[in-house]
Parts: sequence; structure tokens; C-alpha cells
Amino acid sequence: MAFDFKKEYKEFYLPKQKPELIEIPSMNFIAVRGKGDPNQENGTYKQAIGLLYGIAFTIKMSRMSSHKIDGYFQYVVPPLEGFWWMKDTPGVDYSRKEDFEWISVIRLPDFVKKEDFDWAVREAAGKKKTDFSKVEFWTYHEGLCVQCLHIGPYDNEPETIRLMDEYAERQGYQTDITDHRYHHEIYLSDARRCDPQKLKTVIRHPIKKAET
Repeated sequence: MAFDFKKEYKEFYLPKQKPELIEIPSMNFIAVRGKGDPNQENGTYKQAIGLLYGIAFTIKMSRMSSHKIDGYFQYVVPPLEGFWWMKDTPGVDYSRKEDFEWISVIRLPDFVKKEDFDWAVREAAGKKKTDFSKVEFWTYHEGLCVQCLHIGPYDNEPETIRLMDEYAERQGYQTDITDHRYHHEIYLSDARRCDPQKLKTVIRHPIKKAET
């Protein structure tokens, strides 16, 4: 049976519908950076998603190619994730989606090294006749966070975030969104096919000890 990150690392991908504290280790990702409204038809965000999955499935299917990755095992491609922020704004303002800056990512298995990633970019570009130059191998250490499962439309996330902020405060912490620590979402549902009221999204915010 293929390794499924969501099932093997439930603490990261399947939290409960109530806030909790969690320490997130360093992980490697396929990443594409961009700006603008993610809902824009044929916009940069939707183009980025196509690039991410192009590389993700090239790596997943590498066992069928001449490029053999040391330590490879069969796995389910992890869920799409996004790190979001706005310049000169604490957190994110859902009424100003055109001002979003983001890093859209898919987690890489630990056995994928930079040279394997570089091979996948060349392989995908050659086979799909597409420019994958925006895609990068990105290592990120998120650290201490508060997270919660949000069920419902993305625009309703502020209510869940309010609960997360209140919980963190009760535990002696405060949100620590900076120019290198971001509002983080993990998408457990396919928004193209799912009823917006049933969308499942992990929301994660970096925190630090509250200032006294």
C-alpha cells in the first residue's frame, strides 16, 4: 500500500476542529511564489498549481523512468498547501485578495534530494513543453504553531482564526506572523468539486511567547 502522509502524520494533516499547539519540523517542498487573487480565472495562482502538480507527479512516477531515486518508495502525493501574507498588514485581509502574496507548495518525501528535483524539472519541461523555471526546491522550518481544522468557505476562516488566537493567548502565546513566518493553509478538499460548506482546510499560524 502506498505511503499516505495524511494518514502517517495525522498530527500535521488531520487535526481536530478545535485549536491546538504543535511543533512543525523542517520539511522540503515543491514551491512556486506569486502575487494576486487566487480566484482570478487563468491567473498566476492557478498556473502555479499546474506547475506544482507537474513536478509532483513527475517525481512520483520516476520509478517508471531511467532516473532511479535512492530510497524511493511508493506514496500518495501530499495535499496542496499555501503560505499567505500581505505587505504592511498583520495577518491577511480576505476583502483584499488582490493584495495577497503567496508561496504555493506540495511537500516532498524526504528521499527526494535537490538533484532529483532538478531532474524532475528538466524531465517535466521536456515532456510537457512547459516552462517550469518558477518552480523551486524549498526547505522551510515552521516551528511552534497553533492550528485548527476549518470546515466551510475560505472567506469564513476569520472566525476559526479568532478561536486560534484566543486559545494561543490562554496558553501564554501570541501570533507571530512576520516577513518569514506566514498564515498557512493545507487543503484537504478539492475546491473545484466540493460544496463550499464542506471544504476542509487546516489553518496554521506561527506563535511565540506572549510579551509581558
